[in-house]
Amino acid sequence: MKPGSGTSTTRQATVILAVVMAAYTLSFFQRFAPASIAQDLAQSFETSAASLGVLAATYFYVYTLMQVPTGVLVDTLGPRRIMLLGGLVSFVGSIWFGLADTLSHALIGRTLVGLGVSVTFIAMLKIIALTFEERRFASLTGLGVFIGNIGSVMAGVPLAYAAAEIGWRNVFVAVAVASLVFGTLSWWMMRGSAVMGGAKVDRTVVLGGLLSVIRNRLTWAPALTNLGLCGSYFTFAGLWAMPYLTQVHGYTRNIAATHLSLMYAGFAVGCLALGIASDRLRQRKSILVVASAVYTVIWLIWWWGGALNVAATMILCCLMGFTAAGFSLTWACAKEVNPPQLAGMSTSIANVGGFAGAAIMQPLVGLLMDSVWTGTLVSGVRTYTLGDFRFGLTLVVTLAVFGLLAALFIRETGCRNLWSDAQLADRSA
Repeated sequence: MKPGSGTSTTRQATVILAVVMAAYTLSFFQRFAPASIAQDLAQSFETSAASLGVLAATYFYVYTLMQVPTGVLVDTLGPRRIMLLGGLVSFVGSIWFGLADTLSHALIGRTLVGLGVSVTFIAMLKIIALTFEERRFASLTGLGVFIGNIGSVMAGVPLAYAAAEIGWRNVFVAVAVASLVFGTLSWWMMRGSAVMGGAKVDRTVVLGGLLSVIRNRLTWAPALTNLGLCGSYFTFAGLWAMPYLTQVHGYTRNIAATHLSLMYAGFAVGCLALGIASDRLRQRKSILVVASAVYTVIWLIWWWGGALNVAATMILCCLMGFTAAGFSLTWACAKEVNPPQLAGMSTSIANVGGFAGAAIMQPLVGLLMDSVWTGTLVSGVRTYTLGDFRFGLTLVVTLAVFGLLAALFIRETGCRNLWSDAQLADRSA
């Protein structure tokens, strides 16, 4: 905790953070669920690859648009109110999606889901920034994403199994109830806290703070790195990995789902391990660059698409998730080059890129694949060749390379807030 915090305050902050992290698991589940039930969605709504890409990416469209507004709201209204609102909207959206009988209705549900869960992550970062020591920011952020990834792991084999047993629609109705529970519990746990409740909004200060973050050129290298790494990872892990593994490598649905779970687990462990390593070594950039380089090499292997045994592809999935987790350091990199009181805005701007990348790439990959599709159908579902996937995924590989190049321009902070250091230097001069 920050200096002057007592044991009871520490305990309260820890419990609050735990509840918000639990809510964050639902965000990850909703994000990656379409990959495991891609075939179910294709059959239920009779969609093409492009339409399926739009359905999955709708979440990312809204999530992207909401990142900066969420940062502003967290810095002004506080995490308490927006966590409750987010839970309510997620509740409605998930039920709507689960009960949808047409593609258009499903799109509305996914839109509401994206809107509801978009607030959770930035709220979590704000709570960490407000109530814990700065040197623990990357570690606690990594822990939060690690816990959140329980949701992505559940979106792999468990979701595929549950969808087969009780139907994918019932799964999303259950998730809707959980969203409402976590949103309400977060609101109740933060009661009586002036910090969590936020302060009176001063529009001039808010606009000035947002513009200062945007105008700060040091903010953009982390944001662009996030765009390249996170955008390419979410494009693949959030939708196209399952069809790729089943149609290119010929795996059964259960084996492909196991690959997805390993990828998500690797990502979860990577966020925690790389965050701890970064804080202990007092390094951000070097760790991020190495992780980005390995991640890009793995993408080239997927693009090549040659025959590999199951053990090799499982290792690749796990390692891909682990190295993709390097983008979690971009939040710390952006926060530490901007004023501490603007932590919500700075981290939200860094977070925009990845979701924007996935929002654009998921349907675009499907569109490119459809353009070269030979017309093959299996059980009424379109089937694509390695050449089709390679044509669509070329853009995603390019995005991963872009992320690596952007990482080279990140300012190393040494786990310190450079803006605060500059202010202290000015005062002592």
